[in-house]
This record gives sequence, structure tokens and C-alpha cells, in this order.
Amino acid sequence: MTTSTSQQELIRFLEDRFACAQACTDCARACALRASLVDPGGTEDQELIRRKGIMCAEVCDATCRMLSEQNSQDEAGLRVQLEWCRTVCLESAHVFDPHPEAEKTAAACRAAARACSEFMATLK
Repeated sequence: MTTSTSQQELIRFLEDRFACAQACTDCARACALRASLVDPGGTEDQELIRRKGIMCAEVCDATCRMLSEQNSQDEAGLRVQLEWCRTVCLESAHVFDPHPEAEKTAAACRAAARACSEFMATLK
């Protein structure tokens, strides 16, 4: 029989996992939208924004898929994926920061990075 404490830990783990997956999904949508709004034949800066948006969306999508799996991954692999996602999200936010029209996308990236960090803290 599962103790009340371990049930609470499991619920917290699943809630944190869901919050991270949701933040990654929101970030992926924002980055994909931002990438689609940039003219691919534009300036070097616009091309960097487009590429970073696409990459961030793909990494967030992969992280979300991994988080939705039924414990088939090992904790070390999950940590690597979360750290990669956190890093890419922070790098993307940094690229979006100088562009006022990308403020919401940068905020979504930071929220996903924060969610990844918070979820990693729950792993033992």
C-alpha cells in the first residue's frame, strides 16, 4: 500500500511534469509563430530569429513528447532533455529580447526554461 506522503510526492511530480509540458507547448507555439512571421530572405538578424524560433519549437516539442511518455525513459535521459530544452529556451529568449514585437515569445521561452528547471528540481 502506498503511503500518503509518497502519493503526495507522485501527485506533485505529475503536476510539475504537466506544468513543464504545458510551458514547452506554449513556447513551441510562440516560437513557431514567430518563425513564420519572419521573412526568410530578410536580414541576417531576421534569419537568426527564424532559425532560433524553429529550433526552440522543435526542442520544446520533443521535450513535451518525452514528458508525455509513460515512464519509459530513464531519469538521466530526462534530465539531459530538460537541460537541453532549458538552455535552448534561454538562448532563444535572448535572441528575441531586442525585438519589441517578439516580447511575448521571449516571455514564453523564459516560462518554459523556468518550468524545466522547476521540474528537474523534483527529480531525485
